Amino acid sequence: MRTSSKNTEPPAMNTPPIVSADAWEAAREQMLVKEKAFARTRDALAAERRRMPWMAVETAYEFAGPDGRSSLLDLFEGRRQLIVYRAFFEPGVFGWPEHACRGCSLGADQVSNLAHLNARDTTLAYVSRAPQADIARLKARMGWEMPWYSLTDSFDADFGVDEWHGHNVFFRDGDRVFRTYFINSRGDEAMGTTWSYLDATPLGRQETWEDSPEGYPQTPTYKWWNWHDNYAAEAAPDPKWVAVSDAGEAVWKNPENT
Repeated sequence: MRTSSKNTEPPAMNTPPIVSADAWEAAREQMLVKEKAFARTRDALAAERRRMPWMAVETAYEFAGPDGRSSLLDLFEGRRQLIVYRAFFEPGVFGWPEHACRGCSLGADQVSNLAHLNARDTTLAYVSRAPQADIARLKARMGWEMPWYSLTDSFDADFGVDEWHGHNVFFRDGDRVFRTYFINSRGDEAMGTTWSYLDATPLGRQETWEDSPEGYPQTPTYKWWNWHDNYAAEAAPDPKWVAVSDAGEAVWKNPENT
């Protein structure tokens, strides 16, 4: 009788060299040069994104929400910017009916507190084909709090998310709605932070350091930041926070640190 033994040891890793503290710091400084260049490139791309042409949305799309029928305009919740993520939660998707798509669920777990987006005149909403009762059950199970609507028409097909997930970005000018940007595939991996969402919007982070078209809203750097439960209570930045943020901005703008 032949016997076999399983090798439970993982394969040997070809790890980097072990060096002194000085050598490690020198290597880090070399990498930091590239990381800072990457950050500047990212900021430049966001600036170009703010100058992308817009596409008018002419179709009167409808969604089912917790309170009944909603238009695309309703999804803005009165704000000027809207990011709509198409999550796959419906019959035929792996995990149904207990769970949404694993990838979409991982993305939902990454969503930052929405109060910070809302403070920048921006709303995030999820949409799926599942009925509202199932969406409410899923949100309660997973601890998700983003607005989540049911698709009822061709919105997903018209905006490139009928077969794959993606973020569509919209801007509202009065009662007119425009599509301004679209992120899907691996681009979705970076979404979830307040900054990744704002960098995808036409108005950006809305801070004075940004390269934005003339007339775009901008406020002093860092000053709008707040605790997520304090935006409504604080009409103006706390003087102590102004001092702290001024010091932080001075460090950031130091040529040695950029």
